[in-house]
Amino acid sequence: MRSFDYIRPSDVPAAIREGATGETRFLAGGTTLLDLMKCGVELPARVVDISHLQGLGDVTVDDRAIRVGSLAKMATVADHEDIRTVAPVISESLWRAASAQLRNMASIGGNLMQRTRCTYFRDPAGYANCNKRVPGSGCAALDGLNRNHAILGASEACIATYPGDLAVALVAFDATVRIRGDVERSVPVEAFYRLPGDRPDLEHDLAAGEMIVGIDIPVTAALRRSHYLKARDRASYEFAAASAAVGLDLEEDGRTIREARVALGGVATKPWRARAVEAALVGHPLDEASLRAAAAMAVEGAEPREHNRFKVELAPRVVARALMTAGGIA
Repeated sequence: MRSFDYIRPSDVPAAIREGATGETRFLAGGTTLLDLMKCGVELPARVVDISHLQGLGDVTVDDRAIRVGSLAKMATVADHEDIRTVAPVISESLWRAASAQLRNMASIGGNLMQRTRCTYFRDPAGYANCNKRVPGSGCAALDGLNRNHAILGASEACIATYPGDLAVALVAFDATVRIRGDVERSVPVEAFYRLPGDRPDLEHDLAAGEMIVGIDIPVTAALRRSHYLKARDRASYEFAAASAAVGLDLEEDGRTIREARVALGGVATKPWRARAVEAALVGHPLDEASLRAAAAMAVEGAEPREHNRFKVELAPRVVARALMTAGGIA
């Protein structure tokens, strides 16, 4: 691990000033950053500890929106009684994401900033060719063991999968991320994450000196009738092979779909909104045949590699099952 300077600013403006210096990283819960520093992926010259800052850990819920501060713990949000009622998909995506120990330590802002679990990315000593670490060096996963890699949103420069769960739910329900730097701005979570293209090292819309201060989630009927389903190789403490965040709003007859929300995780280079599935569901009855027919569109445009072709079949099944659960017909 590279030696680094440790800074503990007194308030948010001071943290932002310190963060604007080159080769600096913010430290909140540390559950991602410290791992990446230990394996030699992150090599900051300065670490700015923001874990103690006041005013960034609040959680508020009303009839119109959920507002979550960036330093709120994953466990706090997952267990929040109002969020469990108004936005079950948010609670479920968090408590399925990690062990209890990690959820009690990790922050919401840090969760959004977590980086891929690609084996090649996380092993700089063993694999020099990773365009996320060293742009232009190549991608070892293209012809390597790529079972856990992306089938959607990939490029010839990178097929690494976005690893998170919460962001998948946020994308499905039009959440925004609040960012503070010289000015404060809000960005849709869907636009916050970038496709790899030919610069997979540029993962998000966050400039030097900016920090996430919170997220806002509009409260809708579909959010109240929502569900997060995660398929993985073991029952817990594992990243998704495929996941789905879904929500449904029904007409007054209780069986015709007025609105649908669908996003996928575990299969794409960023949290993946499945708008074709959403459009295909509107006006159709809430029954298994309709849900499975629409769910098949979730992997339109997929480009599987040698070892991850199973995701083309798995992802629509996960979407359909999540929709059936949200609709109460599973």
